[in-house]
Amino acid sequence: MHPDEVMAVLRETGVVREGHFRLTSGMHTDLFLLCSLVQQYPRHTERLAGALARFFAGQGVEVVVGTAMGGVILGYEVARALGARAIYAEKSGDGRMVLRRGFFVRPGERALVVEDALSTGGSVRKAMAAIQPYGPVVVGVGVLVDRSAGRVQLDVPVRALVTMDVGMWTPEECPLCRQGVPLVEPKELSGQA
Repeated sequence: MHPDEVMAVLRETGVVREGHFRLTSGMHTDLFLLCSLVQQYPRHTERLAGALARFFAGQGVEVVVGTAMGGVILGYEVARALGARAIYAEKSGDGRMVLRRGFFVRPGERALVVEDALSTGGSVRKAMAAIQPYGPVVVGVGVLVDRSAGRVQLDVPVRALVTMDVGMWTPEECPLCRQGVPLVEPKELSGQA
């Protein structure tokens, strides 16, 4: 899929939000992508996941590790497209990510980590740390949208359907805070299209 096609799907499904938002990392931004909204439409998710899977076809991916919550559905669909197992890492009480629910990764198993949007890389790093003790071979990271314009380095190949350079600021540096624009917790939004 061409990035313009991906963005058209994201806009159509209400993913693209403009305003003043706090990211999971604590950083502030004027553009938020509520990617979970596209994942409520199986036909769109299947198409996006298929495009993402094509980046890693032929690399022998055996397990796809989604990040909870953004990579659970997407990771499942990417795994389906690759003929791999699908598992996910979820947050623990101390802020790390862990494998639960009987999920595991075999030593040497070829793993792909999947996330919906990459901003600072924090969630992906935590998911990679969750599987690292099992001894997999992480072949890469696949994301729908790389908001960092490729600046996040993860020591494995990162492939995105869309790469964009979105402004992010610490709360102290945020121009929107200085202008008095109300801050929104984007994951708290509901019922808005």
